[in-house]
Amino acid sequence: MAPMATTGPKLVNEAGDNAKARDQLIEAASQIMREGDTIDLSLSELSLRAGLNSALVKYYFGNKNGLMLALLDRDMGNIVLSLGALLAKDIPPEDKLRIHIGAVIDTYYAFPYLNRLLMRMVRDSAPVEAARIADLYLKPISKVYDALIAEGVKAGKFRKLDPQFFYFTVTGAADRFYSSRLVLRHCYNQDDFNENMRDAYREHSIDLIMRGLLV
Repeated sequence: MAPMATTGPKLVNEAGDNAKARDQLIEAASQIMREGDTIDLSLSELSLRAGLNSALVKYYFGNKNGLMLALLDRDMGNIVLSLGALLAKDIPPEDKLRIHIGAVIDTYYAFPYLNRLLMRMVRDSAPVEAARIADLYLKPISKVYDALIAEGVKAGKFRKLDPQFFYFTVTGAADRFYSSRLVLRHCYNQDDFNENMRDAYREHSIDLIMRGLLV
């Protein structure tokens, strides 16, 4: 039986509201992590942000860790789908890499917590769950990088390099930049990143990385 309505942050009790409430909790967790530059959150904070009773976390996800896994599934699932679609495009390999690097910069601007959340879930989850995360996200991304680099080398566009190192270079460039809010504040007197910085850093990263990749 679904939870009954109560006072305060609401519990849902209609089947049609289930998916909406579940998505609200996931999005609220994402907003808290994004705005607080953290991968930690309290259930009371989540309840206030979502406007829902914190008991629904247990109802939908089992516990807070289950909520984190659902958030990871949402964000990483979109990345894997986008990478697969990019690989299938009939465009030059260098254009694919430029598009991809730009997309990584934009993704980490929207979800700066993403790599930290991924690493925590792999580290702290049970071995079966950690293996599931690797099979669904880490391995498919690695295979796409292998294919993208091999395609460019074969076409004579890319110099030979280790796709694994390339993965860490691209991911690290995005993750390090957007997880440095404190450096931004204390060294450059700026409280947060904005769209102008994102756009400039996207172009900077594409130019810098592609210069090291192209023949």
